[in-house]
Amino acid sequence: MPREIITLQLGQCGNQIGMEFWKQLCLEHGISPEGILEDFATDGTDRKDVFFYQADDEHYIPRAVLLDLEPRVIHSILSSPYANLYNRENIYLSKHGGGAGNNWASGYTQGDRLYEEVFDIIDREADGSDSLEAFVICHSIAGGTGSGMGSYLLEKLNDRFPKKLIQTYSVFPNQLEISDVVVQPYNSMLTLKRLTQNADCVVVVDNTALNRIATERLHLQNPDFSHINQLVSTIMASSTTTLRYPGYMNNDLVGLLASLIPTPRLHFLMTGFTPLTLGSVEQNQPSVRKTTVLDVMRRLLQPKNIMVSSQMRDRQSNHCYISILNIIQGEVDPTQVHKSLQRIRERKLAQFIPWGPASIQVALSKKSPYVQTSHRVSGLMLANHTSIVSLFERTCEQYDKLRKREAFLEQFRKEPIFKDNLDELDDSRNVVQELITEYHAATKKDYITWGTEKSAKESGKA
Repeated sequence: MPREIITLQLGQCGNQIGMEFWKQLCLEHGISPEGILEDFATDGTDRKDVFFYQADDEHYIPRAVLLDLEPRVIHSILSSPYANLYNRENIYLSKHGGGAGNNWASGYTQGDRLYEEVFDIIDREADGSDSLEAFVICHSIAGGTGSGMGSYLLEKLNDRFPKKLIQTYSVFPNQLEISDVVVQPYNSMLTLKRLTQNADCVVVVDNTALNRIATERLHLQNPDFSHINQLVSTIMASSTTTLRYPGYMNNDLVGLLASLIPTPRLHFLMTGFTPLTLGSVEQNQPSVRKTTVLDVMRRLLQPKNIMVSSQMRDRQSNHCYISILNIIQGEVDPTQVHKSLQRIRERKLAQFIPWGPASIQVALSKKSPYVQTSHRVSGLMLANHTSIVSLFERTCEQYDKLRKREAFLEQFRKEPIFKDNLDELDDSRNVVQELITEYHAATKKDYITWGTEKSAKESGKA
């Protein structure tokens, strides 16, 4: 029985990466931009109904809800060749179209105001599923709609669907560029609190690392959003292949995530992918010549292929892997996988936590027969690594600089949530600080006792 997944695309960034994701899925399942199954794809063994459902006229329609407070990106989707793919009833644009002005508080308040209308759409989609498993949210943490409205929806989804998984693909801002959004640290901090408390799994999409990969690995002089979004859609599509081309393992999202997330809060994952190519720019880049399983698995462990800019091999900080899941696509002999794992262990290519088993899980997945690739084997790594904490620490540093001076808070004070005081900001800072402390604790041997003592203290306070 299919376990359906509903995708929610929020704001400019969320809708752009969502659009690329659906393009990729249509390619992999042999579905035309109008949603019609191509003649060559009629007898496939793939499972389309995880992400699509069929309309009365045999069209395939994505289980997607598109939400934005300003119309530009959604209008560009509706004027693209893929305009007829989506169910128009699932597209919600704010009536006044003014957006959230890159302000978390404005996005959050508007989410509250539009609650009934938005959840009518989500409930209708959920009721149309036989066995709904999860919600996947695409959004950015730095702007207004994706962060503010995204935070509001995270809280409400948790209340309305307590037994459903919530996974997010959260885009973190580029730390090397000066942002044109001055309140970005506030927006990020407030969203991080919700991602910590209300999401079951957060796949971190770090713009700093994606820009680096596009310039260094793909040799693009000035990578633009379309290149970056293509990279993100590759990751999103690859991380769902075992759900769409089911084998005997990892057929559902719970099975995928269970091995990666040992304790509830440590659910921020980083990704790596190899060999990297972009369909549109494949001609002008030196490609990886040979791909064996060992080769792919070794490359996945190299920091330069990992799509989060963190100090993974920093000698001072003892950062280590909590768990790894490699999804290997292509024609692969399971004995090769076994040999590759042995080699990685012998050479100690990955440092693992001292309080648990060194777990590299491997899921083998079929490739889409409708997409031609120049490589025999490709691999995606989903990794839980303690060095991701450096992203949160960077956000805290930037936040503290602004908060100390109480800079740029006028727009926040206009919204109901900050009308009386700024406690919500300080509370979010505390939650993120606790998360940072927990990730550091996870690098030490006594993490389990640290955790039990902490929960004992908290229950004592309650």
